[in-house]
Amino acid sequence: MSFPEEAASDYVPFGQIPDGKWEQRTMRRSDLVQYKEKENGRINRTSQIVFGERQHLLRVLDSLEGTSLPIARMQQERRTLEELIHARTRELNQINTAWDEKIGLVLSAEAKPEMLEKLAKQAPKEDFYLLRLISEHPRANAKTLQKLSRHPYGAIRENVARHPNADAQTLTYLSKDKSQPLWYLVAFNPNTPMPLQRKLRDRLKRLGEMQAR
Repeated sequence: MSFPEEAASDYVPFGQIPDGKWEQRTMRRSDLVQYKEKENGRINRTSQIVFGERQHLLRVLDSLEGTSLPIARMQQERRTLEELIHARTRELNQINTAWDEKIGLVLSAEAKPEMLEKLAKQAPKEDFYLLRLISEHPRANAKTLQKLSRHPYGAIRENVARHPNADAQTLTYLSKDKSQPLWYLVAFNPNTPMPLQRKLRDRLKRLGEMQAR
């Protein structure tokens, strides 16, 4: 099976691409639990969830194949794990067709702003993982980031708020986000209009003074 591998090091968000290759970061535990449906409080099965499950199953399979087990048990458990892995691959493709190929395009050193914009436009809202990768990609353009600034997943909006390609209009919008305190990220983004920067930094200073009392 060909799946995108996770990179544990050399990840440089919004900066220079190390050795011409841009790599994704390791999955965060918060990625699996952060977003919930407002209606019933249950976790929505977005691509972030499904991909995380598949990665865990692949690690279990690797562990299994590296241990000494009776042949019959080894074959049975391998079959079970492979079925579960394939089921999650199908689920990812139901969320967004050719999911692994699209992830590969985003992680490619040849990824262009226009391609990232197209992938973000075509991706369903439920494809949290792909859209999060695009939101932290150093080549994501202002138009793409403006679209992603409206996404319900908080981690995506955080990436946009700190992104050096986000424009003033997008940053001003995010500074008013009432669901999470993105304003402190906006305060230190160099593209934030200077009057807004001063206002937000003054707020941060006041909060610091209040906590020091």
